[in-house]
Amino acid sequence: MTVVTAKWTVEDYHRMIEAGILDDRPVELLRGDIVEMAPEGEPHAYASDEAGEYLSRLLGDRAKVRQAKPITLPNASEPEPDLAIVQRLGREYRSHHPYPENVFWIIEYSDASLAKDLETKSRVYAEVEIAEYWAVNLKTSELIVFRNPQNGEYRSQGVLTDGAVQPLAFPDVDVSVAAILNG
Repeated sequence: MTVVTAKWTVEDYHRMIEAGILDDRPVELLRGDIVEMAPEGEPHAYASDEAGEYLSRLLGDRAKVRQAKPITLPNASEPEPDLAIVQRLGREYRSHHPYPENVFWIIEYSDASLAKDLETKSRVYAEVEIAEYWAVNLKTSELIVFRNPQNGEYRSQGVLTDGAVQPLAFPDVDVSVAAILNG
């Protein structure tokens, strides 16, 4: 017998949230599957929070840095990235979460969830052509920069441990790798 799992749409997921079915459950929707999120340890919480504040100061009014808030993707996904650097659209986000065309880049912090972030999430983001995705490996203090999404995968990947990186959306901005890694 073949086991077939039920796939959920973003609309189904929103109805479950509104009905309270997912209350007190740290989950996100990835390709139609409701996936449990790993608990956030102290290093993860500290580094992502500090990096979010750093990027907010660095980018000013050029972008909004959303911390642990959903983005809605057309591949039946509604992940909650640690940091999503998005367009400033004012009150528009009251009626919908940012869509891929609103996202400049995404940052995920990983220790227990590293395999999911490097494999599943990188593909979820590449499939909808989010131009840039950064994964922070908290265990090795490495920033993995994914760029150039094509056919559901990022074609460019680099690993940084120091120096600065210029986001594709803001090539005139030097982002300190240390500030992203260590908060």
